Amino acid sequence: MRSLPIGRRVVVSELGETPEDGIEHHTALEDQPPPDPATLSPRDVLVVIKSASVGWVDLLMTSGQYQHVPEPPYTPGLEYAGVVAWAGAEVTGLAVDQPVLVDGFRAGPRSLGAYQKQGGFASFAVVPAEAVLPIPGALTFDQACNLLGNYETAYHALVTRGRLREGETVLIHGASGSTGLAAVHLAKLLGAKVIATGRSAAKLAVVKEQGADHVVSCKGEGEAVRPFREEVKALTGGAGVDVVYDGVGGDVSLESLRCVKFGARFLIVGWASTPYVARGKGQRGAPNANVLPTNLIMMKGLDVLGCPAVISTVHDPSLRPPRLRQILQWASEGKVSPHVSHVFPLERFREAMLAKWRGEVIGGCVLHP
Repeated sequence: MRSLPIGRRVVVSELGETPEDGIEHHTALEDQPPPDPATLSPRDVLVVIKSASVGWVDLLMTSGQYQHVPEPPYTPGLEYAGVVAWAGAEVTGLAVDQPVLVDGFRAGPRSLGAYQKQGGFASFAVVPAEAVLPIPGALTFDQACNLLGNYETAYHALVTRGRLREGETVLIHGASGSTGLAAVHLAKLLGAKVIATGRSAAKLAVVKEQGADHVVSCKGEGEAVRPFREEVKALTGGAGVDVVYDGVGGDVSLESLRCVKFGARFLIVGWASTPYVARGKGQRGAPNANVLPTNLIMMKGLDVLGCPAVISTVHDPSLRPPRLRQILQWASEGKVSPHVSHVFPLERFREAMLAKWRGEVIGGCVLHP
């Protein structure tokens, strides 16, 4: 192993009551000594991290309000990319200095097992060989660390659950977010018509540039949701949409029920507008759960489909190989390219995480260790 200087890593020491509390009071930057090769497995790979995605899940994890709760202390950063600095004797197909991305299913805070603490907000990480993938196509490090989680979520929702077909119309909420923008990209790739919503005219302009056919503001007075039913109905000739991709929840979901065709598919992907569904500090239960009116669901003959990509894959591992293969192929062919609007050095991790929390980011937010 080549000599590495002492690095730095972000550590979540305990879970906060809310993400703001966790970020401000229980997360800190520490020195990171390089690992001793004698302590590593022959299947281990040491990755020097160049870019780490700052994701919505990373924020919720700091307060234990995500369904998977890593045990503190841990380093956040579900997805990251960098170069191979060392590979164990049993590792094949990887070379020193090769650009790679790390699969968040197999290493990092959302993974299970011995590599859960190896998050991307760090100078380097030790991960198992099966977690390391060559960066496909012409993706940069910043784009590569925003590929798998975002596009796998969008694929699972739109394709596996939503059965989106060419020529259909999909209403995508939270379209300027990382998974929402990935959903715009994939829906267009699949030949669908995209109506995208958001609260910022400037961000919606970028979403339009990224491929949405139409953009609709849902911003009302203050935090209120502006009614958008009539606008969506007009854009569909009065018919309504075939599919709703809902990563927002709350009043946006309720208004969406009035924008659909009979028999539409309503995809529940998240609830970004109501992040405090679960208790803080990793306590279980959902005292603030979102509620949908069953009378509207029934009268419109809707298929309401929960779309948890990770949990579904844990229950049925066969879901992932074709999904992963297709996304990597599209990336290799240049057909998907994650959009990144914000980049920060590692020492400004709090600023980066709060920018994501406040909704300032369009697509991806990245830390550079």
